[in-house]
Formats: sequence, C-alpha cells, structure tokens
Amino acid sequence: MNDIRRSILWVIFGFSMVLLWDKWQIHNGQPATFFAQPASAAAAKADGSLPTASAAQGSAQLPGAAGASAAKRELIEVSTDLFNVRFDTEGGSIVQTSFTKLLNNDKKPLVLLDDSAERRYMAQTGLIGGDFPNHKSPMRFSGERQMAEGQDSLSVRFESDAVGGVKLVKTYTFKRGSYAIGVKNEVINAGSAAVQPQLYMQLVRDGNKPEGESQFYSTFTGPAIYTEAAKYQKVDFEDIAKGNAEINKQSDNGYVAMVQHYFASAWLLDQGVQRENFVRKVGDNLFAVGMITPLGEVAAGQSKAIENRLFIGPQQEKMLEALTPGLDLLKDYGWLAMLAKPLYWLLDKLHSFILNWGWSIMALVLTIKLAFYWLNAKAYASMAKMKAINPKVAEMRERLKGDPQKMQQEMLRIYREEKVNPMGGCFPMLIQIPVFIALYWVLLSSVEMRHAPWVGWITDLSAPDPYYILPIVMTLTTVLQTALNPIPPDPMQAKMMWIMPLAFSVMFFFFPAGLVLYWITNNVLTIAQQWMINTRLGVPPEFNLPKFK
Repeated sequence: MNDIRRSILWVIFGFSMVLLWDKWQIHNGQPATFFAQPASAAAAKADGSLPTASAAQGSAQLPGAAGASAAKRELIEVSTDLFNVRFDTEGGSIVQTSFTKLLNNDKKPLVLLDDSAERRYMAQTGLIGGDFPNHKSPMRFSGERQMAEGQDSLSVRFESDAVGGVKLVKTYTFKRGSYAIGVKNEVINAGSAAVQPQLYMQLVRDGNKPEGESQFYSTFTGPAIYTEAAKYQKVDFEDIAKGNAEINKQSDNGYVAMVQHYFASAWLLDQGVQRENFVRKVGDNLFAVGMITPLGEVAAGQSKAIENRLFIGPQQEKMLEALTPGLDLLKDYGWLAMLAKPLYWLLDKLHSFILNWGWSIMALVLTIKLAFYWLNAKAYASMAKMKAINPKVAEMRERLKGDPQKMQQEMLRIYREEKVNPMGGCFPMLIQIPVFIALYWVLLSSVEMRHAPWVGWITDLSAPDPYYILPIVMTLTTVLQTALNPIPPDPMQAKMMWIMPLAFSVMFFFFPAGLVLYWITNNVLTIAQQWMINTRLGVPPEFNLPKFK
C-alpha cells in the first residue's frame, strides 16, 4: 500500500510542478508552456498619446493628447558621470536614459527609459486641478548639458509659459555618483486670483517584457507601489487593463515604481507629504503608475514648490536601502525575503575579500553546507542504512509478490528490526529546501551577477554558459548523486527517481551560469559527504544505474 501511495504522490508532485510552472509563466507575462492562453496583441501607439483618464478614486483628471501643443519640440541631451539623459521640451519630461557604466550584451550603453518605436518608457510630471501646465505643455530649457570633470552636481531647468495664469518650472539636479535625480516642481501664480493646483508624478511604460528576457525563468515586470500600511504591492499590467488592480491609494509615505529584472525607476516623495497613488491604462499596451499631491492654495503673485527625487538605475540593494525606506524591496525576493536578505548579506561579505562573484557563490554554498552538516549527516546515514537492507527487501518482495498485504507487514518488520526509518533521509532535506530556493532568488535577482566574470569562458554569470560546459557537468553530478542513492523497491518510484532529476537538469542548460555553478557546487559537496558517510558506516559506495523496461 505504501508503494502505491508513494507512486501516486510522485505523479501528483510531477503534475503539480507542471501546473506551477505554467501559472508562473503566465503570472510573469510569459506565454504558457503547456496550457496555452489567448494572447493580448495590443501595441503602444506610435505617438505615445495619453487619452484623458481618471486618476485614483476619480478625484482628478490627468491631461491627455488633447492638451498637446503644436509648438516645435526639441530633444535636449544632458550627460553626467553615470548616464546620458534625454529630455523633451514638451513637458520637460525624461524620455530616454542610457547608462555610461552599464552595458548591454553587445557592449553598448544600456538604455532603460526610452521613447522609440521599440520601447515606450518615460517619466513625467505636471499640474491638474485646472487648465494648468502639464507634461504636454511646451517648455524652454536652460542650463549646462555636460557635467564637467570634478563637478559635483549639474542642474537643468524647464519653464513653461503661463497657462491659466500659472507657470510651471521644473529643475532637475544630478549629483555625481548618484542614480537619484533631484526634481523640483515650482508653481508660479502669475494670474490675479488664487489657485489650488495638484502635482502629479508618473512613470509611463508599455507592457512588453524587456528585450532578452529568458523563456525558462521569469521575473516581474510592471508597476509597484510601497506604503508602510500595505508594504510592497506589485501590480500586473493585465489587472490594470481589466480594472482589477487593487492598491493602497491614500498615504503620506512610500513610493511608486516601474520594475523589471535588475533595474527600476521610482518617484520618491518625502515622508509625511500626503499623496494619492494611482495606476491606470493610458493607451494600447501603455500603462502608468504615479502619485498626486496637493500644493494647497497659491495666492496671486506667489509661488510654491515641491521637491522630490526620481530614481533611475540598477537594483543594488545597499544603494536602495540608503535612499528611502522600503526601496530595497524593488529587488524582489518574493515570500522568502526573510531568508534571502541574510544570504545576500553573507554573499556580499564573502565577495568583499574574495573579489570574484563566481568563487563567492561557491564559498557561500560551502558555508551553507557546513551549517547543515549534521542535519545532512543524519539524512545520508538513513539512506546508507536503506541501501544496506535493499537486498533483503528485494528478496522479500520477490518472495511475497503475490500477497501485497503480507509484503507490507514483512517490510515494516524489516524496517523495525533494522532500526531504519524510510523517511529519515527526506525530512532533513525538506528543512533545507527553503534556504536553497532563497539562494536561487538571490542569485537570479542580484544585478551584481550581470556581466560578472568567473573563470575562462564564463564572462557573465547572469547569462547561460555559451558552450554548455557547466550544464553538462551539472547533469553528470546529478546522475552521480542519484546513482549513489538506494534504489526504491517499487519500480515506478525507481523510474521517477531518475526521470525527475534528469528533466530538471535539462532546464539548467538555459539558466544563468551563476545558478548552474551554485547547483554544481551543492551537488559535489553532497556527493562528497554522502560518499564519506557511506564508507564510515561500512556501506561501500556503488552506482545504482536505472533498469528501465
């Protein structure tokens, strides 16, 4: 009966993995692997027009394409030590950022924000609450376009004409070595009556996955909102399109962001400033996340300003932590963050003196293995005892194959007399699974792995091995590890014992080299410990190769 139960559990486990993988693909915007879903084919409008749409809770109307000016537009290029930024004089919006120290796989500067035929991703601000300047209003540029050598900061200014008696002046301040841009929005009331405008800050992006995203593992792409009350909330583009997005709208803290693998942009407003968060669909396959904050009354002839920051850059955990509370959650470890953050901390500490991320990964796995040494020793000792009594169990099964009930009773008697627990090798392994899943997410989400070399042909730990050497080694170590385990008495279990690890190994041919390196190290250390314990218990290591019929 136990053998039948185990076989059923194996089948359920395998099918569950298929379903989970499929749902994971769909959740992260990838096409379903096994059970196809109808695809949404909408593409962003070429002109990027933003039709009028209700803001959060319908309290305000954000400007749309109707507010566009016919005045001549100009693109302004500003260069700093970290990136080149392109502004549009229509609205003084940021429409492109290319990093000087972060490259694509083709060794060209990486572009994050962009306004082109291939990508729609912009940072915009403006005023609502009346016929006031917004991200469609023409503006005049002033300021320097190049951060000089030794210059610590650079400011550029965009000023609108009076609209509804109100002028809007935007000042962007870049600081050397910082991906956080200071943004000051100053409202000048040039009219004869008091006004009460509201300032909106938004990130507008198409719903496409970043170029080069792997089909074999998925990371989140889309809006995110953080507040102290609701913590970190990711919002799927699909939910926004269907009007099903649920967010914490009213707060006086937190941030709004657009997230993708390794990189993010975020509007950061000071703590204590009241704001209204929103997400909305603004066009075909075009979405916005943002916040609206009241400026209060601005009397005639007076002005009022709000200063905030715009982060555009890589998800470097320590840098994000220093900018504002909760921003480090942009580096998303999921539900295992409690385990993943200490693992990243330890990996970073190891790297601080090893100075190579590949060797640091191996050192981290070794450290974890040492921490779990005695737990693993109990598991391998139990497996060795199971292996020692396998001949006795096999003889009994052959002798009583016509009487399943008697066979079950006899098997329990053997386990009792030999003081063997069939599950003794499983429970210690189950306890460790969350740790190794957390380590998987650490390696997958850490931008430090991007273009980080290890040795020889491995020049990028975030990319698959170009010659498949590491995946082949990983498959061989998996085969060796499986062969050292005792063969289950049930033929179906014996087959599954081989099929599942081998199927798992095939996926690793397309995984980042850093992840494969971590798994190889784990396999090699497991084999060494298992071999040592088997030898110590007098159970000579032998290879139990599969016998499929």
